Amino acid sequence: MQYAKDSFYMALRGRLAVVNPLRTVTLFGIVRPAVVVAENEPGTADVPLSEVFYLRFGAVQPVVMEQAAKRPMLALNCEIAYRTDGTAGNNNVDRGRLLAALDLELLQISAPPWIEKQDYTVTPSVDLGTRLLWQRPQFAAMEEVGNELRRQANITIFFFPEMDY
Repeated sequence: MQYAKDSFYMALRGRLAVVNPLRTVTLFGIVRPAVVVAENEPGTADVPLSEVFYLRFGAVQPVVMEQAAKRPMLALNCEIAYRTDGTAGNNNVDRGRLLAALDLELLQISAPPWIEKQDYTVTPSVDLGTRLLWQRPQFAAMEEVGNELRRQANITIFFFPEMDY
């Protein structure tokens, strides 16, 4: 399952670098595309930053297809949360525009809805011979918390396990 998470994350991260190279985050002195997997960051990175896509993976579930399948297809939910408080130069009145820009970027980086599954534990990465497929983002309603506008989207990822059980 970790290969699926890594491949999905790397796909979104790489696509964001193309769609909006200026959308970056600096964590622990390293500048990178603004896509963060919460479970992969040290505990000190728990405070969500503005205009960063935070990925949180749920539990994996088998897709009911054929009961006797040796390698059943699996489904994994990914919650993607992001927020903006606008820009101070605009007295924060551009919050709605910035949230809409984040919504559009998420739609752009999640298309096409597939990627080759890779093993990123080695350099260069190794193609594992299967693909991840996912559904388009399902957006929740916008939330207003203080000066921030927040949104969450869910994407279900489908894949086959890497090893036989």
